[in-house]
Amino acid sequence: MILYPAIDLKDGQCVRLLRGEMAAATVFGDDPAAQALKFQQAGCAWLHLVDLNGAFAGAPVNAAAVEAILKAIKVPAQLGGGIRDMATIEMWLSKGLARVILGTVAVENPDLVRQAARAFPGQVAVGIDARKGLVATKGWATETTVQATDLARSFEDAGVAALIYTDIDRDGAMGGPNIAATEALARAVSIPVIASGGVSSMADLIALRDTGIIAGAISGRALYDGTIDLATALKTLNP
Repeated sequence: MILYPAIDLKDGQCVRLLRGEMAAATVFGDDPAAQALKFQQAGCAWLHLVDLNGAFAGAPVNAAAVEAILKAIKVPAQLGGGIRDMATIEMWLSKGLARVILGTVAVENPDLVRQAARAFPGQVAVGIDARKGLVATKGWATETTVQATDLARSFEDAGVAALIYTDIDRDGAMGGPNIAATEALARAVSIPVIASGGVSSMADLIALRDTGIIAGAISGRALYDGTIDLATALKTLNP
C-alpha cells in the first residue's frame, strides 16, 4: 500500500483544515517546496497536493507553490483542487505533475473525466469526497444527493488511474479513517482506491493495508504532528 504524504496549500502555505473548514486552518509551514523535500528525503514514493483555495475558486490559485514543489522533487505528485477543464489538466501535466485529481467535475461534467482519462492514460484520478456516503463538491461546500459508490461505479469503464475517497467528517480530525466505508467502496469497483481523511496512527495505516484491497492512504496532520513517523511508516508498510 502506498502512503501519500499530503501538502494542503492555502495562501501559499502548508496547512491542514478540520473537516474541510477554511476558517479552521492550522499552518504548518510557509515553504511548501522545503516540506515536499523533507517527505522525499524520508523515502516517500508519491506526494499528494491540494490547492485548497483553488477548490473554492474553481481555478488554480496556489500555482506558484505547486510549481516550486514540482521543481524541487523527483518523486511523482498528484494534485487536486480547482482543476475543472481540459486546459487546466493539460497545463498541470505539462509542468511535470504525474496525476491530476478531478473532484467537482466528476459530478458536474463526467464526460470531461472520460475525455481526460482517454487523452492522458494513467494520469487522471477521481476524487470522491463524501459526508455520510453522499458526495460533496466545490471544496466540500456543496452537498449533493449522489451516492459515493454510484459515482465510483460510473467511472468503472473510463480508464481512471485511481479513486481518492475522503470521508469529510474524519478529515483533519485525527479520529481514524472510515475503514469500513473505504473498504466497501474498494470492493465495489475494480479501480484502485486511495483512502483519505482521519489517518492518524500506524494502527490506522496497518488496518487499511490489512484489508488487502485498499491501494493507498493519504496522511497530512499526523505527519506534521509527529504521531506518524513517515520513515517508520514506509518501512512498516513496504518491508
